[in-house]
Amino acid sequence: MKKLSQDQILKFLLYSGAVYFLGVAIAHSFGSKIPGLFVYYNVPSYPYQDRIISFLTFGWAGLFFLTARKMEPDFIKLILVIGLVAVIALVVNTSITDFNLLDPSISSSDYSWNIGALVFYWLGLVMHSRQHVFKNK
Repeated sequence: MKKLSQDQILKFLLYSGAVYFLGVAIAHSFGSKIPGLFVYYNVPSYPYQDRIISFLTFGWAGLFFLTARKMEPDFIKLILVIGLVAVIALVVNTSITDFNLLDPSISSSDYSWNIGALVFYWLGLVMHSRQHVFKNK
């Protein structure tokens, strides 16, 4: 059995990210509150918010797809930085938002699995992109 290279795993992760963000874009464009594609899947939102998230995540999907095809170190670094910022922002937002004001049945712990999965994915990107991030020019 052939062992996968770091580049093959990274490409798979990047293409997976592109598919995921495309799914997020489609779900948000239709307002389909699918857990995993909506981080805050049980929180009310306005259609204009969903449309904004839709076209922004479509851009993320494009960035991940282009990066998987070109494997440019600067794009990989950009994805790692914006991914870290996004994960930190989700953790902070979830920590400081009082979801009980929206609905007493909602708890911030409802989103831990989703944010945890995104952190796990980001760590996978970090682990398999080291040869590109620390490459000497």
